[in-house]
Amino acid sequence: MSVKPIPDEFKSLIEEKLKSFCGREFVFAKFEEFQRTHSKGYFTVVGDAGMGKSTIAAKYVSQHSCPCYFNILAERRNRPEDFLRSIRQQLIQQYGLQGADSVNLHDLLVQAGEKHKQSHENQPLVIMVDALDEVEQPSGAENILYLPEHLPKGVYFFLTRRPYASGQKRLRVQVREEELDLNAEEYQSLNLADVKTCIKLFLNNPEYQKDLHKWINDRSIEQDKFITEVAAKSENNFMYLRYVLPEIARGYYNDLSLDKLPDGLQDYYWQHWVRMGMESQPQEIQVIVLYIIVEWNTPPISFGDVVAISGKDEYEVEGILKKWREYLKEQILNEDGEEERFYRVYHASFLDFLKGQRKLDRKRKLFEEVNQRIAGYVYG
Repeated sequence: MSVKPIPDEFKSLIEEKLKSFCGREFVFAKFEEFQRTHSKGYFTVVGDAGMGKSTIAAKYVSQHSCPCYFNILAERRNRPEDFLRSIRQQLIQQYGLQGADSVNLHDLLVQAGEKHKQSHENQPLVIMVDALDEVEQPSGAENILYLPEHLPKGVYFFLTRRPYASGQKRLRVQVREEELDLNAEEYQSLNLADVKTCIKLFLNNPEYQKDLHKWINDRSIEQDKFITEVAAKSENNFMYLRYVLPEIARGYYNDLSLDKLPDGLQDYYWQHWVRMGMESQPQEIQVIVLYIIVEWNTPPISFGDVVAISGKDEYEVEGILKKWREYLKEQILNEDGEEERFYRVYHASFLDFLKGQRKLDRKRKLFEEVNQRIAGYVYG
């Protein structure tokens, strides 16, 4: 039986994540070890925003074409019913299951597992589920996404999530379970090696190579020192590299020495925020536009809605969105028979940063103003 291609609903996301993939072999090796030593179970990769969890998930799915689900809070594609619908459809189609439209997930896995054994010899059936921390599910005794407590032999779930606060786990199972915490001390040297590999890829990337090497040479820095220092500043965060290295190449840091580069992802966001003049009064409209995208109840939000809620003309809003294009994901969607641009915040780490600005008095007032504008627009 042929292996089904990657589901269309996640194809573009996986392709995008794979562009920045490098290393992480120790994660896959640990999962393979888990499979060798346990006949079934749950394996979870835990890490902070930007540490590459979704990229790990995308790489595994691309290599194994396994059933998968990527929870995406920013698109409201993160509810149990969405997950169950998608996984059910994938399993039914991939294994030609009959009369399984209303079978519960455990029994569906039993059927799929049997079919999988017939067509894949002794290879396990793995289901990848990314970003459990982004799941929207009412509180209760049930497992997150209603994942089954018991699994058939030869069936594994490969999960990813950010660290939970105590008591938020919501995964109680009667099979073997193992977590790989990317922040654990035993993995720091491996994370660091992967980060350095990623920096080397940027240095050899035709798009950035010339300008990165010029920045390095202009400061008489040895390449190995650059790699070591940037890796240390990244705090083993790949999202940091995705932003900082291209911006070095574009000249954003021409006035800074190596030691003045941001320390960690949150410091990068703050430095960029300040360098863009977002703390000055004239830039409040930029803050308002970003907050509109954050506070809109059902992301993504259309360009037309951003314009209407902000009260500014299309040209001004267009300019603001262009300034922040690295941090926003643009989608072209069909709305009432016409194509329109929609926007959402690109990554959860930047979403966290923007929401964190609510703690500041002036920013809190802007958040309140934005919510009043949205309420007036929707219900007025």
